[in-house]
Amino acid sequence: MNKFHGTGVAVVTPFQANGQVDYPALQALIDHLVDGGIEYLVSLGTTGESATLSKDEKKQVWEFTAKAVNKRLPLVAGIGGNNTHETVAEIKAFNLDGYDAILSASPHYNKPTQEGIYQHYKAIAEAAPLPVILYNVPSRTGSSVSAETTVRLAKDFKNIIGIKEASGNFDLLNQLMRDKPEDFLVISGDDPISLQMIAMGAVGVISVVGNAVPRQFSDMIRLCLGGDYKAAHPAHYSMIEFTRLMFTEGSPAGVKTALKHLNVCGDTVRLPLVQVSEGTAQQIKEQIAAIG
Repeated sequence: MNKFHGTGVAVVTPFQANGQVDYPALQALIDHLVDGGIEYLVSLGTTGESATLSKDEKKQVWEFTAKAVNKRLPLVAGIGGNNTHETVAEIKAFNLDGYDAILSASPHYNKPTQEGIYQHYKAIAEAAPLPVILYNVPSRTGSSVSAETTVRLAKDFKNIIGIKEASGNFDLLNQLMRDKPEDFLVISGDDPISLQMIAMGAVGVISVVGNAVPRQFSDMIRLCLGGDYKAAHPAHYSMIEFTRLMFTEGSPAGVKTALKHLNVCGDTVRLPLVQVSEGTAQQIKEQIAAIG
């Protein structure tokens, strides 16, 4: 599954000032990312504000994205939820054209046990017509997928090919890297520690920051994957402050502000998210200039 090595970007969903999806801006953003040299795209992950889109809107965004990408890069669809039956139904109804995998976050809010998480993903794996990438993000879901549960799923279902790991828990990561099947992909879900995770065996990142600086970020990730960490350090350190600002007042508000300054798309987000403050916006603008 080398198509998911390197830098994937969790694409933001541009909105017009009135809150409607801005499809010309989405086209411009996709072209910006393809031209920026990233390896693959994720459509309607958390960064795409999928929680605030209706079913019809999500269907339209997925289909538009597939046409806009036009097979230039591998494409992943973010399909998840805390109602297993509904998530399975959404996966079964999904239009596969142009897509290579499904990224599915562990259920939020319900706080299931590890057995509940296993059974949720078992149902998804048995229904999914595409390879599945798990997504562990306890800061958003309220529970964590343990290393043991991930390894169990990886061994039991051949179509579960990897995990986007965003727990920031290096003890969990140590166990996962030690025990997982050799071909199971561990992908960083946390921009600031992608270098460190690759050093431990991760195959890349699904990035938020990469929306704004795809060339700089993906070049750095490729250096890491090539084992040249010394060469990667300057880029890594130069983006620390910029990356921090992307999350200071919530994601994707920060990266949408950066994209506005880059004239790629607007910075409108849907409630309950709001745009960043003027002070943070100014700092983001200054960091963009510093990164170049």
